[in-house]
Amino acid sequence: MATKAKAPRRDVEAEITARVIEALEGGTVPWSKPWTAAGLLPTSFSTGRAYRGINVWLLSMTAAAKGYGSPYWLTYRQAEEHGGNVRKGEKGTLVVFWKILKVADKDPAAKKDATKNVPLMRHYVVFNLEQTENVAVPPRFAPVEQPEPPSIDEAVGEVLAGYVDGPSLRHVISDRAYYSPSDDAITLPEQAQFATGAGYASTLFHELTHSTGHPSRLDRFVRDGEPQHFGSEKYAREELVAEMGAAMLGAITGVDTQTDQNAAYVANWLGALKGDKSLVVSAAQKAQKAVDRIMPVAATEAGDGGQEKAA
Repeated sequence: MATKAKAPRRDVEAEITARVIEALEGGTVPWSKPWTAAGLLPTSFSTGRAYRGINVWLLSMTAAAKGYGSPYWLTYRQAEEHGGNVRKGEKGTLVVFWKILKVADKDPAAKKDATKNVPLMRHYVVFNLEQTENVAVPPRFAPVEQPEPPSIDEAVGEVLAGYVDGPSLRHVISDRAYYSPSDDAITLPEQAQFATGAGYASTLFHELTHSTGHPSRLDRFVRDGEPQHFGSEKYAREELVAEMGAAMLGAITGVDTQTDQNAAYVANWLGALKGDKSLVVSAAQKAQKAVDRIMPVAATEAGDGGQEKAA
């Protein structure tokens, strides 16, 4: 009797990358707006906490494409556990979480019986609350009156105040904004030179995200290389981290950040993504770590929603 062939293993990273590439080629920069119409990041129905990492972008992309106003997402089983169901014909959205495995450390220099932690990506499917019916919504999810968004100065002040041991910041009359790892300093044009306050905040948040790569913080540049010239692979990698980080900081503080959608930048990202299926997932992880380093209070409040295993 012939042995039944095993189904090919699902390549989740390739699926995620293909989805992002499709959005970019269609004229949408997926990391430009990670919040929903309700002004909230995508949120786990089971925990009440914001999703993190690449899940923020996967769910935001679906919400934007489908016009979902609810920030809440749940599994098929969770809908049933709350007395309802997912409507017939609805399609779910892929999210991922990391399971940490302990494996033997085969490094010759390692001690006998030593182990190391190896992250293993797992995935499951969730649905927006608007894709369900008759689900009993907990009182904590009742709509609340949204406070007035803070001013740009207040939002910027909140971020800078939360960034412990951050880089120095200087303003000069110029047309350049950059972070210099050698002297750990951000240089920006004078705020009055920006067309909008949001433009100033977006640029600052972008450079602050870069600064988390310094050896005294997340030490990202040692492995990935310091910010490089435009068009290089390393440039595209680090710029993607900075763009995602800036958008996350904007979502946390209520600033409608402005993502660079210049055709040359999009082409640069596309080239890097098509050459590395793990890039966008990795960049989202690094951006999340950067935001957690800049605003640790926000990270504590968000918890680890979105990385819990499906119920």
